[in-house]
Amino acid sequence: MNIDDLHSSVQAHQPGRVLLSNPSIARIPKIKQILSAAGWTPHRKTPERDDALALIEVAPPQDEKGLWIGAAFIPDQPCPQVVRPAPLGITIDTRGSVHNADHPSDLELILATTPLDNAAILQRARNLAEHLRMLQLCKNPVQAADIETPKVPFVLVLDQPQNDPCLPPEPQATDQLREMLVLAHEAHPHADIIVFTPNQDENGAITGHFEGADSSPNVTLFTQPANPWHLFEFATAVYTVSSPLGFDAILAGHKPHVFGRPWYAGWGLTQDHTPIARRSRSLTRAQLVAGAMYYYCKWFDPNTKSLCSPESALARADARHRAAMEDRHGYVASNMLFWKRRHLRRFFGSHAITFTNSDSKIQNMRNQGARHMTWGARTDATVDLRVEDGFLRSRGLGAALVRPLSLICDDLGQYFDPTHASRLEALVHQSCTLAPHAKQRIDALINRLIHLRLSKYNVESQTITLPKGYKVLVAGQVENDASILLAAGSLCTNLGLLQAARAAHPQAVIVFKPHPDVEARLRRGKVENATEYADVVAHDADPIALIEACDEVWTMTSLIGFEALIRGKPVTCTGAPFYAGWGLTTDLGTVPARRGARPSVLGLAHAALIDYPRYFDPATGAAISVEDAVELLASGPMGRSKWAQNALSKLRQFRARFLGLDR
Repeated sequence: MNIDDLHSSVQAHQPGRVLLSNPSIARIPKIKQILSAAGWTPHRKTPERDDALALIEVAPPQDEKGLWIGAAFIPDQPCPQVVRPAPLGITIDTRGSVHNADHPSDLELILATTPLDNAAILQRARNLAEHLRMLQLCKNPVQAADIETPKVPFVLVLDQPQNDPCLPPEPQATDQLREMLVLAHEAHPHADIIVFTPNQDENGAITGHFEGADSSPNVTLFTQPANPWHLFEFATAVYTVSSPLGFDAILAGHKPHVFGRPWYAGWGLTQDHTPIARRSRSLTRAQLVAGAMYYYCKWFDPNTKSLCSPESALARADARHRAAMEDRHGYVASNMLFWKRRHLRRFFGSHAITFTNSDSKIQNMRNQGARHMTWGARTDATVDLRVEDGFLRSRGLGAALVRPLSLICDDLGQYFDPTHASRLEALVHQSCTLAPHAKQRIDALINRLIHLRLSKYNVESQTITLPKGYKVLVAGQVENDASILLAAGSLCTNLGLLQAARAAHPQAVIVFKPHPDVEARLRRGKVENATEYADVVAHDADPIALIEACDEVWTMTSLIGFEALIRGKPVTCTGAPFYAGWGLTTDLGTVPARRGARPSVLGLAHAALIDYPRYFDPATGAAISVEDAVELLASGPMGRSKWAQNALSKLRQFRARFLGLDR
């Protein structure tokens, strides 16, 4: 039984028309698109007899056909570039609220009655749970970022807001919470107890159930909006009535004491002080995650306007979380070309970017917490971040001023400069041991890239027929490019590379692929006598088709070498590109001794394609996952029209000729 069929099997009524008369539901961004993707027909017209009524998730049971709609179980992350971003996902329940245990919900029936024995789904659920534990997402990551949490063992008691719909009515809610604190005291008489009560209204007033009067010598009220995952890390026990954070505590490895009747209680993963008789089944953590995340929640892809997997939703949440955390103090940028500034301002849009070349203004903003960024290989001592294009950049050349959808911000150096360590090198070292979820993700990503035949620029080009025989692809480069100047070593010309490849393979078919900027006469590196050493000069040829057709690749420092590696081709490097020196390439040049780690190709690719770059939707500037970026690259033209790209290329050609850059 597939995921959709399993949820359908427990629903009280099958998808059909649903009336969006509740303003709270109608205001959910993209709610019509999400419901439509889930098979429903939402409308706000005159109701018909068989219409379901859309209700908020805490609404009481209804006599008529209802559809309870709530937030999915991965917290939405900030996305300041989009005015009303769609939620990562929603819950749709045909029986009632998951917060009202007086009546079973669709989720309860999934957990209680369905097999939950699909081995593939359970393995994905294990990986997802581990990934959630690693990411430690919370609702307000920017607020929580700089809050210190205790680093000594303690008992954690979770307070809840006074109007929390997960709680029973008053005074029962207050009685349960205070009883919980008393029992925590009795069970841990000598332990420090932290009551986590970060519930504040818009004026900053605490709205939880505990006050200073509830403190005793070993009880501390923790009122700051910290990341609860940081508290779970040092907690020896967790107590809750019905907080949604109880589910996070389970993912963090706890077996929380539960005094209410939340959806995650009663399945053998909690210590239940108010048992629910009809919940008699014991589940593993993977089964709980599978039931809740895979079979119950509906995850939404705003780009394709269709449902997606929880892994895709989590990757999108991770991208937004990373952007929020890295951008939270703002930036001051110097030496940025004017045409780059617009998309940089949109991409790093959590705070305004200040563009200035004034040393005093740069230092003043750094003193206020902003980070100083600049483009490429500049070595100013005040530079905190060096920005470069990512390895999946665009559909069109940067030389044609096509804006990128991936950027790299390196706080240590530049990936193309082997004379200094870079953040990418550190990430490659870390990638030698990938978690199962990381292996699963990068393997799927590489397979998708291969299937879609994507590369860095994805320029429209022709496929050529090559002669038979053992074929060696020689990747030409721009000879005054920073990567050549810094990483090529003594062999630093396209002609020299061709001669070396021919000398090593006198009988092979040598296929020379000039760099597209050189072919467009925008940059330096043309080889006048290439046919003396190459059997084929592949003008305007598809680089991926050439990689697939050839038996090995020779390069100085070209990214084509990396693209060949992930496609299983042997690669010989005469220089020291970022992917050389790790035991994956034949290295004829000098590579840094510090590259002593031995990652797999998957590990190298994870560092280069997932951990290192950030990805952006060119249309909105919003942070997206690498998977979203791949689908955008595959879906057709982006940014400037082909006519505009050609016109800009002509202007760049004129400039190159005038300055002598094309010689």
